Amino acid sequence: MAIKKQYLKNSDVCKVTFRVPKEVGKTHNTASVLGDFNSWSGSAAEMTKLKKDGSFSTVLEIEKGKSYQFRYLLDGKVWYNDEEADATVTSPYGDSENAVLDLRN
Repeated sequence: MAIKKQYLKNSDVCKVTFRVPKEVGKTHNTASVLGDFNSWSGSAAEMTKLKKDGSFSTVLEIEKGKSYQFRYLLDGKVWYNDEEADATVTSPYGDSENAVLDLRN
C-alpha cells in the first residue's frame, strides 16, 4: 500500500495515507510529500519513519473533487514518484514526471 484513500461522508475532504515503501525508506533519513495540495511545501507534509520496517508514512486531509500532482522528497534532495499513483504526467518543467492523485470520484 503506497496510497490509501478514505472518503469521509458529509465532508469536502478525503483522508489520504501516503507511504514510501521500506525498500526505499531504509536508505534515507527523511521524507516529505509535496504537491499541488500543499503548494509544494515539504515542511507542510513531513513523513514519519516507521521503526518496525523503515518505511515512511503520513496522513493528509485533501479536498475532494480534484486531481493533484505530487512527488516525494527524500533527504531534502532526492525526488521519488509513487509507483502506485493513479497516473503520471510530465512536470510543468518538462524534465521529469509527477505522480497524480485523483480525488474526483
